[in-house]
Amino acid sequence: MEPRNFLTIEGGEGAGKTTLIDGLARTLTARGVRVMTTREPGGIPIAEQIRSVILDQGNTAMEARTEALLYAAARRQHLTEKVIPALAEGMFVICDRFVDSSLAYQGHARGLGMEEIWSINRFAIEDTMPQLTLWLDISPEEGLSRIHQGTGREINRLDLEGLSFHRLVREGYEKLQAQNPERIVRLNAECAPEVLLSDSISIIMERFKGLFANDVKL
Repeated sequence: MEPRNFLTIEGGEGAGKTTLIDGLARTLTARGVRVMTTREPGGIPIAEQIRSVILDQGNTAMEARTEALLYAAARRQHLTEKVIPALAEGMFVICDRFVDSSLAYQGHARGLGMEEIWSINRFAIEDTMPQLTLWLDISPEEGLSRIHQGTGREINRLDLEGLSFHRLVREGYEKLQAQNPERIVRLNAECAPEVLLSDSISIIMERFKGLFANDVKL
């Protein structure tokens, strides 16, 4: 199944996903689109509990496969409890991270292998994939600088990884975009937030034309 109204936002640490999602939700809602925003890992109580374990700074001893399995478990519960029901109701779902994060972070950066991580996640998501993924591409140096300059965002366990890890994450996203050029669209996340929002809206209008049948321009 490829749900018609499922959009995911991906990117490295400090890429501005939350800011973009907030802007998208406001803009689309103002045009009469029924929008639900959510995040991974999290979005529902069970998945939020798993999130707290994964991102806890005290859990630096967490083994890579354990991490990958926890992400997949949170994803499954979140998908079946929140995302799929919202899609069935005809809502436009915007999710902060999805399976591509696991492929880039655990598959490539952790060195577990993208095929191996895809196998775990294929079991978790069955055949539910987004129609469109916006990849907010940012240099690891800039992304980490944003985080540590104090944006109000909590510093989690992944933020504490070295620069080499975050460079591998970006490399992983590059590989995913090359493999899925129709689904994954790269956006420059180092531009001004309003430019990123405008570019994203244009792409969404083109890909989800049915949402704006009565609109001329956003």
